[in-house]
Amino acid sequence: MSTIGNILWVIFGGLEMAFGWFIAGCLWSITIIGLPIGLQCFKIAGLLLWPFKKQIVPSSMGAISFLMNILWLLISGIWLAIAEVITGAALCITIIGIPFGLQHFKYATLALMPFGTRVEKRYY
Repeated sequence: MSTIGNILWVIFGGLEMAFGWFIAGCLWSITIIGLPIGLQCFKIAGLLLWPFKKQIVPSSMGAISFLMNILWLLISGIWLAIAEVITGAALCITIIGIPFGLQHFKYATLALMPFGTRVEKRYY
């Protein structure tokens, strides 16, 4: 069942959002200082490409994660969050797209503060 959900997710905006995170990761990875941010972008792009059977787990946020979240928010986070909200709103127009739109809203909050979270596999 999760394979069908993943295929539908890719059709309903997952591919476009994963591509946006991938581009952000490539741009952040140009510099040595931005490399940890770029790696987090690649992890989230993988999550957005195939999200079923995975979950976002908050972890303890230290001072470094807080500073990276602020830097991320000012440069890239707001734009990815806006894209997620627009995609989610467009999907919520139809009844079939509502569950996918709600997932995009959830990922919009992740786009604002991605540091201090982990992506784990679910086994249920």
